[in-house]
Amino acid sequence: MRKNNQKKTSCRLNKVGGQAVLEGVMMKAGERTVTTCRKSDGSLVVTDDSFKSVRKKYKLLNIPILRGVVNFVEMMILSFKTLGASADALGLEDEEPSKFEKWLANKLGVGITDFIMVISLILGLGLSALLFVLLPGWISYGIDWILGFFGVSLGVWSAVVEGVAKVGIFLSYLSLVSLMPDIKRTFMYHGAEHKSIACFEAGDELTPENAAKHKRFHPRCGTSYMFFMILLGIFAGLIIKQLIPGLDVWAYSLIRILILPILMGIGYEVIMLAGKHDNIITRAISAPGLWVQRITTKEPTLDMLEVAITSIKCALRDDFPEFMEFYKERAWEPKEIQDEEPVEDGNLASRSDEEAPSEKAEENDAE
Repeated sequence: MRKNNQKKTSCRLNKVGGQAVLEGVMMKAGERTVTTCRKSDGSLVVTDDSFKSVRKKYKLLNIPILRGVVNFVEMMILSFKTLGASADALGLEDEEPSKFEKWLANKLGVGITDFIMVISLILGLGLSALLFVLLPGWISYGIDWILGFFGVSLGVWSAVVEGVAKVGIFLSYLSLVSLMPDIKRTFMYHGAEHKSIACFEAGDELTPENAAKHKRFHPRCGTSYMFFMILLGIFAGLIIKQLIPGLDVWAYSLIRILILPILMGIGYEVIMLAGKHDNIITRAISAPGLWVQRITTKEPTLDMLEVAITSIKCALRDDFPEFMEFYKERAWEPKEIQDEEPVEDGNLASRSDEEAPSEKAEENDAE
């Protein structure tokens, strides 16, 4: 009986992953991606961002390491798509468009949310490279330069100093942004995402009350992935400085950026492995990331868990057939809203089950 229960729950591991957004949770199961947000009037809205991974089309991109890089890029794109759902939940698109918004629509054919997404993506990637790749290396070289006046050199251990600086910057950044009210609520939805996924993977009935009993920490999380990337970076730095001693700061920084995709791929494989198996090795690998999740996740409320569970059930509606009708009838919205708002072609609720993407399970990140 115990083996049957283990088999039942093990097949659920890595079946669904997600991400917290402003006032909502995105869940991805196979090729179905669903975002549920809580609107300002208290109602829920479910949107579809489903896509077929390029790894399905080109098998070469599904080989280990490379698939992690592809997954990172696809998740980045998907993350910014969910910004539109968050903006709708907050009522940001309901305001009268400004002159700048009208100019964007007339000249470029894009809305303000699309424009913000592109700018945010560029700035986000640039800031991440500066804070977590370049700045720690510069700090390490700076300390080594100062010690040189005293006849001391860090040598290859400068990579350890770089890693310590990177950890300090990472934790300081997370701690500071967590003080912002909107980010704090997003971290609560992050906790709701983890708890609901843990409830599903444990085989428990998906209810807010059951999900609330589970831990808000999950080994297959973007926070754990990022922290593990930092640890990988320390070892990579040691190897680089051992193989190529005497590198100047700019050459070293360039090499670190060039090998970043390889580290991403390795980190992806390790995190996915930790999500599938529970043993002393995977627990040791997951431990630092789980600790950092004490910052990036907060205890959610029951209504936040309801949002996360709605996303899971809509993404896995073959496993929860009662949500087929829920989906088609847009049952997440009050009756008067259903009567007033026509169903748009792009809304997942308007699509028949035959038109929906296939439910073949694939590996999904928990964030």
